Amino acid sequence: MGSSCALFAAQKNLGDVTLIDIVPGMPEGKALDIMEAAPVEGFDARVCGTNDMGALAGADVVIVTAGLARKPGMSRADLAKVNTGIVKGAAEKILSHAPEAFVIVVTNPLDAMTWVTKQVTGFERTRVVGMAGALDAARFSAFIADALGVSVTDVHAMVLGGHGDTMVPLVRCASVAGIQLTELLSAETIEGLVVRTRHAGGEIVKLLGTGSAYISPAASAVMMAEGYLLDRGRVTGASAYLEGEYGFSSICLGVPVKITGKGVEQIIEIGLSADEKRMLAESAAAVSKEIDEIRGEIG
Repeated sequence: MGSSCALFAAQKNLGDVTLIDIVPGMPEGKALDIMEAAPVEGFDARVCGTNDMGALAGADVVIVTAGLARKPGMSRADLAKVNTGIVKGAAEKILSHAPEAFVIVVTNPLDAMTWVTKQVTGFERTRVVGMAGALDAARFSAFIADALGVSVTDVHAMVLGGHGDTMVPLVRCASVAGIQLTELLSAETIEGLVVRTRHAGGEIVKLLGTGSAYISPAASAVMMAEGYLLDRGRVTGASAYLEGEYGFSSICLGVPVKITGKGVEQIIEIGLSADEKRMLAESAAAVSKEIDEIRGEIG
C-alpha cells in the first residue's frame, strides 16, 4: 500500500516522496520503479526509498501503512495486538523526527491504530487522522454507480462509524447529481449496497487470498494528504479523535471532517435519525472495545 500511496502522490506532484520499510532493498526498489515511470506519466516529484527512519525528518505529511495485512478469516480485531506494536514504534519515530507533520493512519484496525498514533505522539487532534470514511464512501459510491450505470463523478455518499463491519452508510445522504438515492433504487437494492459496503474490505481479502485492498485505500489517503498540502478544504469522512462530538469522547471514529492546511480544521456534526444514532453508538462501542483491548500495550 505504501508504494501505491507514493505513486499516487507523485502523479499528483504533491512533493517529494520517501518510502520507508524495514526490508532491505524493498523501498529502494519500489521507489526506483516509480521514478522510472515519471517520464511516461509526466511527473517531476522525486521518489526515493530507505530503511532509515531518520528520513522522516522535515516531512510535511506522514502516511502510516506499516502493519500486518488482514488474511482470510481474520477480523480487524485479530490484527489489533500485533499492529499496535508496529504502529507504536512508527509513531515514536514520527514524534522524534517529524514533530510538525500531519499524520494519516491507514493500518488496520484503523480507528484503534489512529488512537494509538494520537496517544503515542501526543499531537493535537488536528494533526492525526485515520483514512476511514473516505474509503468507505468511495466504495459505497462505486457500488451505487455500478448499480445505476452512471458516472462515479456524479455520485456522492457519506459513511460514519468504525472502519469495519459496523460502519454506518448514510443512505439519506447518498445522491446522484443531487437526486436522492431513494428516488433511484428500491429499498431492497439499497440495502444490498449497504451490506456490500460494510463488508467490502473482506470481499477483496477473500478474492485475493493472500492480502488485502491497497489501491483504493492508498488513493483515499493521498486525497486526504492533498487536502492538507494544497489547503483545499476537502470534506470527507475520516477517523478523528472525538471530544464530545456525536456524544463520544476519547476515541477515534469515522465522522465528516474538513481538511485544510491546518489539518482537521473542523469536525462536522450533522443531525442523525434515531436509527442512525443507534447504529453509530453500536459502531463506537465496537471501536471502544478494540481500544480497551490494546490500551495496556502502549504503556
